[in-house]
Amino acid sequence: MKKFATALFAAGLVLSATACSTSQQLSTAETCERIQTVVSNPANSAGKTGMNRLANQIRPIHAVASDDLKPALESILEYTDEQAKETPDEAKLAELQADYEQAGNTYSRFCS
Repeated sequence: MKKFATALFAAGLVLSATACSTSQQLSTAETCERIQTVVSNPANSAGKTGMNRLANQIRPIHAVASDDLKPALESILEYTDEQAKETPDEAKLAELQADYEQAGNTYSRFCS
């Protein structure tokens, strides 16, 4: 039941992100501000639940992110989605790790 509720919540967030995608695109500074709010929450880094929470909070930002940060957010979402799986594919995680680290560098470059 808990997984079902989580799936419904995630679906609601995706629908919200879709509804927001008709909004105007954010500037790089606005995107940075929203990302900072998400990553500053320590609960978003604790295990599989934290990875799910992080990904679900980044999805609506990704939908309206600036062109500078959209690819970085995509890499973060791919990595967190794989990491949050019940049994993550270690080979796929290894492939995604470089892009995830590059996304962090991109974030630092634009948001510092």
